[in-house]
Amino acid sequence: MKVVGFAGFSGAGKTTLVEQLIPAFKLRGLRVSVVKHAHHKFDIDHPGKDTWRHREAGAFEVVAASSRRLVLLREFEQCAELTVHQLIAELYDGVDWVLVEGFKDSDLHKLEVWRHGSGKPARYPDDPFIAAIATDSPQALPEPTQRPVLDLNRPDDVAAWLVDNGARFDYSPETYAL
Repeated sequence: MKVVGFAGFSGAGKTTLVEQLIPAFKLRGLRVSVVKHAHHKFDIDHPGKDTWRHREAGAFEVVAASSRRLVLLREFEQCAELTVHQLIAELYDGVDWVLVEGFKDSDLHKLEVWRHGSGKPARYPDDPFIAAIATDSPQALPEPTQRPVLDLNRPDDVAAWLVDNGARFDYSPETYAL
């Protein structure tokens, strides 16, 4: 399994890039999973639906499955911030790539998504885990870099670079303490 993180400030285009990379990987015959860091309370089930009713009744976990889909909802009784490695461990073993959005301070190799127009600082000068930068304005990068600079507006090229450099993103759970 290969794992790559996507780091950048809100509004930089991380979600859009990840969304565009999924079909680019699938066209190459690769199976992709996504781990997304969400803030505060969020919901994927809706009031009145069975999963919502079971969770609201106090179930610690609710698994819903059909012939096409499986969903696991887990309600923590106490606040618990899982590490990205704990979340990756929950994934199906037969996936080729895991795209991780958020967890910008993790020790995963990451692709930074940076837009000059956002007014936000770049992370690559201070984050040794940034493997490459995807940007719409390479001429405006705040510091010179030896890292690859990819065109944010060409997701197929970004996917090709990731696949061509896949060995850099090999993931071994034994490497990380869960």
